[in-house]
Amino acid sequence: ALAHEQATELLRKVGLAERAHHYPSQLSGGQQQRVAIARALAVRPRLMLFDEPTSALDPELRQEVLRVMQALAEEGMTMVVVTHEIAFARQVGTRLIFMEHGHITVDGPPVELTNNPTNPRLREFLQHVE
Repeated sequence: ALAHEQATELLRKVGLAERAHHYPSQLSGGQQQRVAIARALAVRPRLMLFDEPTSALDPELRQEVLRVMQALAEEGMTMVVVTHEIAFARQVGTRLIFMEHGHITVDGPPVELTNNPTNPRLREFLQHVE
């Protein structure tokens, strides 16, 4: 009973309580991603790792996932997010790390680094993804 309550609460947290009895094949990609986040939250992690959580999603579904991640950040969840979602990183992130060829080339505050990139490679990257 306790596990069921916890699962229901976590699905509610990611906006999917009404989908509790659906199979994965009956969920959209964004809903599946949010269920994965709820599943990860079940173990009460101190931090969460995301590797391009929106890369395979269309724009509308992408926003669903980003809203859940933003809510987690607002609750104080520490997250390491690999993303091309620059607006999300700028708005939610507290630190931006830009890597190239496996090396950190830029590290600092997201707003500062994206509004006024001094690194030529970061500037070029931002022109392509924004």
